[in-house]
Amino acid sequence: MNPEITSTSNPKIRHLLSLDKSRERKKLGLFVIEGLKELNLAKSNGYEIESVFYSTELVDEKTLLRHGFTKAQLLPVGQNVFEKIAYRETTGGVIAIAKRGSHHLEHLQLKKNPLLLILERLEKPGNLGAVLRTADAAGVDAVIVCDAQTDLHNPNVVRSSVGCIFTNQIAVASSEETISWLKKNQIKIFCTYLEGSIPYTQASFNSPCAIVMGSEAFGLTDEWIKNADANIIIPMNGQIDSMNVSVAAAIVVFEAVRQRGLNQ
Repeated sequence: MNPEITSTSNPKIRHLLSLDKSRERKKLGLFVIEGLKELNLAKSNGYEIESVFYSTELVDEKTLLRHGFTKAQLLPVGQNVFEKIAYRETTGGVIAIAKRGSHHLEHLQLKKNPLLLILERLEKPGNLGAVLRTADAAGVDAVIVCDAQTDLHNPNVVRSSVGCIFTNQIAVASSEETISWLKKNQIKIFCTYLEGSIPYTQASFNSPCAIVMGSEAFGLTDEWIKNADANIIIPMNGQIDSMNVSVAAAIVVFEAVRQRGLNQ
């Protein structure tokens, strides 16, 4: 058993806290996972775990060994230190450092009739995480994050996705690269857009297709609109003309799933 860490000045704790910065995450190729459920999802989906910090008051070493972690990975932490490094209370007493995954377009493995969800220039980590949770629930084949305005491994993305950052196939690319890749693979592009659009229920999502959502503040860029096979809209009866991107994504994606048959 490794000695218990009792000070936030410990180099391992300082290393963990440095990963709160996007610059350090990208430089070191590492990020933070909080919560035993999320950590197990990461491990079962091929993420390499570097170290696991655990509160000696909330969880014991034997429990973590039963989950498949090694003694070399486990770092016991005093509760006073753990409270300072934890982002939320419901962590199960576990915080880990893991290696970032590869998120290239060419690494995506597509089915014969894929359904993709594309997110352009999303700014809020919580929204990105919520959309990833929706994508997992719907069984979307892949999520592509275009011209990212927030780091995919931001702690708020990991938390709000409740681990679905690990269960989805995810690629990160520019809009230009993604449009070219979609056309090469003969995947139709459906853009959510207010003008010149048909109601989303009138679109056919039965062939290989991608549903494209824009940023919270500005929607989609012209590059996507001019390359769309169709623009779709969610009709609304109130006084506003838009809704939260995670809600809009859920509405359209589950319509696509309904059309395809829930069990496909």
